Amino acid sequence: MTDFSKRRTMMVDTQVRPSDVTKFPIIEAMLTVAREDFVPVAKREAAYVGENLDLGQGRMLLEPRTLAKMLDALAIGGDELVLDVACGLGYSTAVIARMAQAVVAVEQDADMAREAQDALMAAGADNAVVQEAVLSEGAPQHGPYDVIVLQGGVVDIPTALTDQLKEGGRIAALFMDGALGEVRLGYKRAGKVSWRLGFNATAPVLPGFGKETVFSL
Repeated sequence: MTDFSKRRTMMVDTQVRPSDVTKFPIIEAMLTVAREDFVPVAKREAAYVGENLDLGQGRMLLEPRTLAKMLDALAIGGDELVLDVACGLGYSTAVIARMAQAVVAVEQDADMAREAQDALMAAGADNAVVQEAVLSEGAPQHGPYDVIVLQGGVVDIPTALTDQLKEGGRIAALFMDGALGEVRLGYKRAGKVSWRLGFNATAPVLPGFGKETVFSL
């Protein structure tokens, strides 16, 4: 039988810590949350690989390094409300739930949303809820949010989503340019989000976050 707890420790020791992620809440969460419980059963053996894992339906479980570095940059506090966009089967939400006061996850695939909620309940993440909704629309009824995290690639981010960020809040997104991408951290000041560069990473672009097509006559 596979010892997943040893794999979690190895993941943190070989993929997370070497990436200069040392904040205790992140380390503790990634050592505790059973990543294998948030992937399709047929892919449990691949849950701890150091690359993005295809969950189906256009969703990826971001590689541990990417997620950890995003969370490190965001520095989520225990009194904060977080919006987790494109949660897939709920792993990122479960990790964030161990740091934040509450997490609202958005997943537009109905089956995934249901499975994610079940997995979160089984994991004891009672401060997290999954909202079935269009990814690019977020969950405005529960906001505004201190932090927004996107679990996949983007080209553009709709203002409908950034409007849900509190003044002074932070947002992390992986901006893709062809096959290349970089995670950026945004801060909302005076109603506008300003971005600073973070680190290189890659993931498929999420539905609704591609370049808006403009038609001209």
